[in-house]
Amino acid sequence: MSSLPAPTPWSGTPAPAGSTSPVDATTADDGLIHIGRRAQFITLGAVMLGMLLGALDQTIVGTAMPTIIGELNGLEHYSWVVTGYMVASTAGVPIFGKLSDTFGRKWLFMGGIGIFLAGSMLAGLSQSMTQLIAFRALQGVGAGMMMPIAQAIIGDIFTPAERARYQGLLMAVFGLSSVAGPTLGGWITDNLDWRWVFYVNVPFAILALAVIFVVLPSHTAAQRRASIDWLGAGALIASVVPLLLGLSWGGSTYPWGSGTILGLFGTALVFGVAFVLIERRAAAPIIPLDLFRNRIFTASVVITFLTAVGMFGAILYIPLFVQVALGDTATGSGFVLTPMMLSLIVMSIGSGLVLSRTGRYKILAIAGTTITTGGMLLLGQMTTATDHGTLVRNMVVLGVGLGASMTLFTIVVQNAFPVGRLGAVTASLAFFRSIGGVVGVAVLGSVMTNRMTTDLQQGLAGLPPEVAAKLGPLAANPQALLDPAAQAAFKAQLATLGPAAAGMAEQVTGVIRNAVASGVTEVFVIGAGLIGLAFVTSFFLQEIPLRATRHTVSHELEEIGIDLGAGVGDELQAELVEEAAEAAKETVRPAPTAR
Repeated sequence: MSSLPAPTPWSGTPAPAGSTSPVDATTADDGLIHIGRRAQFITLGAVMLGMLLGALDQTIVGTAMPTIIGELNGLEHYSWVVTGYMVASTAGVPIFGKLSDTFGRKWLFMGGIGIFLAGSMLAGLSQSMTQLIAFRALQGVGAGMMMPIAQAIIGDIFTPAERARYQGLLMAVFGLSSVAGPTLGGWITDNLDWRWVFYVNVPFAILALAVIFVVLPSHTAAQRRASIDWLGAGALIASVVPLLLGLSWGGSTYPWGSGTILGLFGTALVFGVAFVLIERRAAAPIIPLDLFRNRIFTASVVITFLTAVGMFGAILYIPLFVQVALGDTATGSGFVLTPMMLSLIVMSIGSGLVLSRTGRYKILAIAGTTITTGGMLLLGQMTTATDHGTLVRNMVVLGVGLGASMTLFTIVVQNAFPVGRLGAVTASLAFFRSIGGVVGVAVLGSVMTNRMTTDLQQGLAGLPPEVAAKLGPLAANPQALLDPAAQAAFKAQLATLGPAAAGMAEQVTGVIRNAVASGVTEVFVIGAGLIGLAFVTSFFLQEIPLRATRHTVSHELEEIGIDLGAGVGDELQAELVEEAAEAAKETVRPAPTAR
């Protein structure tokens, strides 16, 4: 056992009249936000609205992009509209999360909404692709402020046990954005104007701003004036930005082995090493390295990262599989994620209820990663002959697995640290989840493209040379070749070669569909392997009781430089929890009745 002095979390002496005991979570603890039950739920709604703005903006723009490019021109800058938003939002997540621990959540969260609101209005007014890219990046900065602070605010107003009940609602925000975003973006573009894809954010942002301003107090105990690690923040941005650009451009805009991509990765590595060295010495680090001494945090980061790599890298290509390999319409492929998202939302709410009642999260993590791995393997067995019923079944299995596990880890890591570190812990987890998604999209996308190209070339090798020549650049874009107008043009070209060649149009279509199916299903199998590693990691996840009050049991330990869950040994950690519980019982025990 350690030679540390015996901790005395709270005195067993009854509290004086008129005072508040440390375990009275509804009136006082070490400074968390204390608002009424009605205000809690109003705040929850406003925070969810802010999260919806950031999540929806990642999906609603995609279906409007062809129209936007047609009006503003600049096809060569197409990817930057997405990349600019992604880079700006991801790079800022840990920085703003840490700042919210220092300066409080309210004004930073409102600032994020305000920046996002300004970016939305300016993006709608854009007169060129350059302006649109710049204003999308401004939106990304706002989203990077909103997303981690929103989750930290939920941690401020609800206990970990209560928080578990509402995690399904938070996950529903992302599910709703994934399902409704592309459909809403298409409807707005067809019936209004593409600029309303951005203007639609304005009234909701103003509503969220008003509610947060009125309901949420501006002071928390986490609001400690401390030095700001500007040097670490600069090194982090200088590392993350080239990393994300390299992952986004590699294999598409530039070859993976090109000087540009290698230079970006080299820059990211140099500044990444510099960031670690700076954080080791910083008084108030952006991503405190001692977080990784906590096995709960480390296991949660690994599981979240691997799940994000597999999930985002695979799910991105499910609509492509449906539209190209199965020959469905573009509208049908847009709705294909609905069964998965609905099952994800339902299971997320269910697992949250189980977690809040039992406090057991390890079994949910194991079960969730197991089912998710199975769902990915089922998707990996699909072919061009797969029917829609089988596809829906596979999607539902995947959604159940993701809903059971993926939403747990924010609660798990928040529960393992004192409230003064809530913003940094929440933002750090969100940061690694976001990085995992980018890695998955980039790396697995390259895998899909390489496999599809190889199979496509092999399939087309058996065609007569004159037919292959007519394919031209269409062979490099299978989805374009399956467009009805492109098919008609291709068939018209083949008709000039005679009846025999004209009959090969269906054969070419079959080759393309098989090539896309093999490429996408290989991504599913690799994704299953990655999430399988997350399943193995879940067995190393420590389980400590979810706090039923908003008081952190490490309150007194902070005086001797020790935080529960941050480098504390298992035996001492268990002892501290037990002592804290006993002290709490003594505090609220009624005084003996005088005889």
